[in-house]
Amino acid sequence: MEEKYYWVWLSLIPNIGSKRLKKLLEIYKKPENIYKLSKAELIKIQGIGENLANNIININIRKAVDKHIKYVENNKIDIITIVDKIYPSNLKEIYDPPIVLYVKGNKKVLNNNNNNIAIVGCRNASDYGKRVAKYFGYNLSKKGVNIVSGLAKGVDSYAHIGNLSTIMEQTYPQNRSYTHVDKLNTCGKPIAVVGNGLDIVYPKENKVLEEKILNLGGVIVSEYPLGTKPNKMNFPARNRIISGLSKRSYCNRSKRKKWNFNNCRFCFRTR
Repeated sequence: MEEKYYWVWLSLIPNIGSKRLKKLLEIYKKPENIYKLSKAELIKIQGIGENLANNIININIRKAVDKHIKYVENNKIDIITIVDKIYPSNLKEIYDPPIVLYVKGNKKVLNNNNNNIAIVGCRNASDYGKRVAKYFGYNLSKKGVNIVSGLAKGVDSYAHIGNLSTIMEQTYPQNRSYTHVDKLNTCGKPIAVVGNGLDIVYPKENKVLEEKILNLGGVIVSEYPLGTKPNKMNFPARNRIISGLSKRSYCNRSKRKKWNFNNCRFCFRTR
């Protein structure tokens, strides 16, 4: 966890962004080397002004790292960095991949790239939109597909509910003549990407849904450190992660409402 200390510290620095972090890591190789830089050394780096240098050397941010480390250990949250083998390979291919991921639950499904499909859409979805999201989540999960979405109200939630319905159906079947554990292993799992820290549930009414995702083999993912509130601008950034974790996507926002394989303007899909 000593090495993770510096990665957590990097994720806590405000207004730095993944692109600048990546540039710093290309120059200095390890977060620990960046940690040891003085303000004067930082200001000499192109793109690092005085304000950002002050954030990087901020003593209060450095003091907060131990608190974050203790929380993630006590709450079974994994810290996956971009240099770790378990970091999702497809996520590295997107524009501006996150340097650090906070992960709670079954992290193994994150690298099941060929079986991950994203379903995203409106919070204020129509009844039809909710039914369609649940239908796709349910039937794709039966085929072993993992559903990637947010944890927002509307389409995102119903896609996960459909996914969970398959797992529940096969975990607690009416006909117990087959070994349901084997069936459960063939189900797709929900992957929920959130725009806040994992110590916050947003929206609050999805607390039960989040618990079911974790209890039934799914995973919750965030690039944001603990204490990060679900600010409006976090969600477009979150969408690029949903795209990067997915092989394909179904975008309810699109006028065509069809499967998108490239250049989805809503989820920054470019490959």
